[in-house]
Amino acid sequence: MKLRMLIALCASIATATPVAGQTLSAVERSIASAVDARADEAIAFLERAVNINSGSMNFDGVREVGALFRAEFDALGFETEWIDGAPFERSGHLVARRDGGGPRLLLIGHLDTVFEPSSPFQSFVRDGDRAGGPGVVDMKGGDVIIIHALKALAETGQLDRMSITVVMTGDEERSGRPLSLARAALITAAEESDIAIAFENGDSNPATAVVARRGSTGWRLDVTGSPAHSSQLFQPEVGAGAIYEASRILREFYVRLAGQPLLTFNPGVMLAGTDVDYDAFTAGGSAFGKSNVVAGNAVVTGDLRTITLDQLAEARATMSLVVGENLPNTSATITFDDGYPPLAPTDGNHALLAHFDQVSRDLGFGPVAAVDPRNAGAADVSFTAGLVEMALDGLGPGGGNDHTVDEWIDLPTLAVQTKRAAVLMHRLTLRPGA
Repeated sequence: MKLRMLIALCASIATATPVAGQTLSAVERSIASAVDARADEAIAFLERAVNINSGSMNFDGVREVGALFRAEFDALGFETEWIDGAPFERSGHLVARRDGGGPRLLLIGHLDTVFEPSSPFQSFVRDGDRAGGPGVVDMKGGDVIIIHALKALAETGQLDRMSITVVMTGDEERSGRPLSLARAALITAAEESDIAIAFENGDSNPATAVVARRGSTGWRLDVTGSPAHSSQLFQPEVGAGAIYEASRILREFYVRLAGQPLLTFNPGVMLAGTDVDYDAFTAGGSAFGKSNVVAGNAVVTGDLRTITLDQLAEARATMSLVVGENLPNTSATITFDDGYPPLAPTDGNHALLAHFDQVSRDLGFGPVAAVDPRNAGAADVSFTAGLVEMALDGLGPGGGNDHTVDEWIDLPTLAVQTKRAAVLMHRLTLRPGA
């Protein structure tokens, strides 16, 4: 499926009259009705999922949530597989697949949350149209939308003609390592797909969707100097010391890179002194030194966020160049830990957003605009960049305060987003003349 063909498909519907219901077909009205009929069931299923602790490091809990969703996919006729996570030190991933016609859709979710069994936040609690609970909006609500959109498509006879792969990762909140193994199943699925649709909550506003996400790359700076009595600082045999060199490097990062659109390079931890002990796992450590001793070591760690792969490459090259311009009698190295790649705002992604926007208008839910990439952190959909013709994220429910014990969901948005997703999938796979 060529990009121009997919964009033409999206454009043909995006130019339809944006009046609620006027451009909905009989099938699409039936899809929306099927979603409404199962609205209470969807909320009950969400409660079951939320009440199973699935913190990223609670492997048994993640597998239990995976089994809950796997049963739903099995009932819908998908071929399902649990990918064991032992090679990347996590629980694993759920993959579901069924073959039909048209472009292959890749639907993306994740099973884990940031709330481990030690958290005080463990249960689904409802208060009218609002409910709180661990992962209720990030992103078990999005996972439920996937299931119930597929159920609506099945009930209206549309699912059998679709080619769909679903990947629900078990470590999105705390990715396994090496990342190449932890995301191998997702990358393989993307390579075999044409369109990726992800159900993270984006900025938790159903009036928006995500066409671009910045990537996240870790970096570590190690600096050495020549320890000596402070009275000899700046002498040829002593030089500037590790702290001055680390400070120079960080300042040059700022001078040469600050101000580029959507580029950030944050130093999050810094330790320096005569002796430094840094623990990467805890992102902390200790440092010892004296005010009358020139520092011999410094360690700085941080992250680098970019909107395109080219921007990432250029930033890394600049940072490496700065690190090599050492003050006297100092040396420094920088290493990069490739994390989540950026999802660039491509023409295909914007075309898919225009299509989704039209679906929303036709359903009577109003327009959908793109999220500012600065407000969209790294997510699994980014691993589809360059592998699918178009991608869109942020189709999860509305709510807020995710990653905190005040996380909540606006329950009516479950049905809203499910209708949008189901009609979107229907239109994307509708054969000409059908």
